[in-house]
Amino acid sequence: MSLTNAHSKETWDAHNQMMLDPLSSDSEVCSIIKKEKHRQTYGLELIAADNFTSRAVLEALGTCMNNKYSKGSPGQSDTDVDELERLCQKRSLETFGLDSEKWGVNVQPYSGSPANFAVYTAVVEPHGRIMGLDLPDGGHMTHGFMTEKKKISTTSIFFETMPYKVNPDTGYIDYDRLQENAQLFHPRLIIAGTKCYSRNLDYERLRLIANENGAYLMGDMAHISGLVAAGVVPSPFEYCDIITTTTHKTLRGCQAGLIFFRKGVRSVDAKGKETLYNLESLINLAVFNGLQGGQHNHAIAGVAVALKQAMTPEFKAYQAQVLVNCKTLSSSLIDHGYKIVTGGSDNHLILLDLRTKGTDGGRAEKILEDCAISCNKSTCPGDKSALPPSGLRFGSPALTTRGLMQEDFKKVADFIHRGIELTLEIQGSLDPKAPLKEFIAALRQGEKFQQRVSEIKAEVEAFAGQFPMPGLPEM
Repeated sequence: MSLTNAHSKETWDAHNQMMLDPLSSDSEVCSIIKKEKHRQTYGLELIAADNFTSRAVLEALGTCMNNKYSKGSPGQSDTDVDELERLCQKRSLETFGLDSEKWGVNVQPYSGSPANFAVYTAVVEPHGRIMGLDLPDGGHMTHGFMTEKKKISTTSIFFETMPYKVNPDTGYIDYDRLQENAQLFHPRLIIAGTKCYSRNLDYERLRLIANENGAYLMGDMAHISGLVAAGVVPSPFEYCDIITTTTHKTLRGCQAGLIFFRKGVRSVDAKGKETLYNLESLINLAVFNGLQGGQHNHAIAGVAVALKQAMTPEFKAYQAQVLVNCKTLSSSLIDHGYKIVTGGSDNHLILLDLRTKGTDGGRAEKILEDCAISCNKSTCPGDKSALPPSGLRFGSPALTTRGLMQEDFKKVADFIHRGIELTLEIQGSLDPKAPLKEFIAALRQGEKFQQRVSEIKAEVEAFAGQFPMPGLPEM
């Protein structure tokens, strides 16, 4: 059947118009996006993994780079996407002050979790041994996690994992115990990375432990890569063999991942014989076509834009303010009588231990969410179970991006305190052993409690709405 017979001119014109229509022509999707934009603009975003990227990054994501499917490393074809990927690689190394003779980078991972699994695939044999910080102690799920009954993390399913722990009394990583256990476990890979740990890692000590066991040391700097780029926290590059990161947290780009790997001489034996790193080919093959298909070229464009921004003086000043604001939030909550795990923070996040208040993270998170305050419930050192977790994790990057300063974070701490006080009041109206569903029912059915939530939410939204929201303008 010919095209002329299959389609009338009116139908074809309508098709062409559909391809040119703006997003506003899809009322359902547009409505959902507008609701999310309102939530972000008029709420307090304190999830430590979240941030607001720039308009330039969002514009790069929405370009024709999305239309081009490509695969493999640059150099296999002579195209614009190869040029873009090489530029992103160059900026990745420059952002972290790396010598291209000593370091390489793969910019194709879709996010941090695939980046981590690509590393394991590349350098750890099936059922090989990995050590990472335990999930309940502030580690990430991709570093391995299992219970007595089940292997929860895919990492623990395909590899043998043994966690290291924090001291339950201090909240600090127990490096002595890690060293002892590593000598028994003999890991192939040790992970220096966290998702809920408020102190700097001792990379030098971790390097020593890795050397004792002939293990690779992988840094997962997903949470702190922006702080590392700005030079306001210690860098893992001096000590690690491989480093992974997401690009949307403190680095403030779009959602994607990077894998950095060493090049050149790995070690020299007693006879002077050199052993070279062979990480580049192993990691590149693990990413494509081991675990992924073609790279997302629009995301690589967004990452490249974010990396250029990360090399500016303004970005460095922003990261310094992230640290100051986090310390202010921590000290303000301590002034309200709360316990902060480790007593404070060296980075962008804090962990609030609610056990001394007689409540838990699940209940408090729900109240704060209803009050337009976003945060994460989290386990605390010494928790016997993640149900319910004892703490709340707060981060300062997103609100710092919006321009909040120290005095503003004191106000944020006041809002958090009022939300937790309401949590305790609702709990006090119930049986001490009442489950979470009864707590939520009491919240929803109690007119007095709903009124209190509405009052706090109105104040939060009025406060948050004063600060600019980066990104694309309203539709």
